[in-house]
Amino acid sequence: MSDFLVTLLAPQRTTHVVDVGANPIDGDSPYKHMLSKGLCSVIGFEPQADALAKLNRNKGNLETYLPYVIGRGGPAELKVCRYPGWTSLLQPRQAALHVFPQFQSNASVTSYVPVQTHRLDDVSEVQPFDFLKIDVQGGELDVFEGARQHLQHAVAIQTEVSFIALYKGQPTFGVIDQTLRGMGFVPHCFASVKNWPIAPLNLPQGEEAAPPHQLLEADVVYVKDFIDPVQMNSEQLKHLALLMHHCYGSVDLVGRCIDLLQRQSAVPADTLQRYVDHLNQGNQLSANPAPHLPSESEKLHQLNLGL
Repeated sequence: MSDFLVTLLAPQRTTHVVDVGANPIDGDSPYKHMLSKGLCSVIGFEPQADALAKLNRNKGNLETYLPYVIGRGGPAELKVCRYPGWTSLLQPRQAALHVFPQFQSNASVTSYVPVQTHRLDDVSEVQPFDFLKIDVQGGELDVFEGARQHLQHAVAIQTEVSFIALYKGQPTFGVIDQTLRGMGFVPHCFASVKNWPIAPLNLPQGEEAAPPHQLLEADVVYVKDFIDPVQMNSEQLKHLALLMHHCYGSVDLVGRCIDLLQRQSAVPADTLQRYVDHLNQGNQLSANPAPHLPSESEKLHQLNLGL
């Protein structure tokens, strides 16, 4: 591993990532940069055969992809949709599709496939991990409930949440938020937000057109509660810092982690100052910043320690 922050923090191992719903249909994964630098290993799950084959064709030696359907455990039925991004264990909700008709064709179910779901805590190939990325089209709550043991160790989660139920029986944002807070996580940032127009009006298109306002879905990043330092040991703090720096450009949360590490005497007393100096020297974040963060083409301005 060759990276300034890794050298600075000296973690005992690489960061471990689990990706449930690893089909890269919506673009690059948030951990892509870390993976390309050899800073993390990935175990991904993808039950759709075509997507799994593509992942395995393109994988590196730090990646493992498995065909398991992750959930609560037990038999279920996979609803395979015309567009793979809509395939789910839940049935698309017709009432919602009438209000958002642009989805109707993609959400058409083409086949029903009996499957066996697996609790993440029961999958032998999965060891304690640091980061869970999840995109399972309405089945998020089942994944979290089946991963309670592993989530005691994890420090960050990126999950898709829905503000409007697009599937029958889909738990929406409030339920997911309460569940994760109950497991010791707090919201940190939005990695992406999807707004969508409401039928029957057809909104004008183009740069000058007013954007739709209806919140539909978002990718939300949750982190282990950093207010109470007893919730994380030094190794967990190090991996949270690495994930926040490389995946989201959250330098303030990185600073908080380093400050806690210094208080634990887990890193030298000048580590936070060295990190700030590194940023102030014009070193740009080589990360996938969230939409509200500066772009990679913008240099960080001078940072001061507010201690």
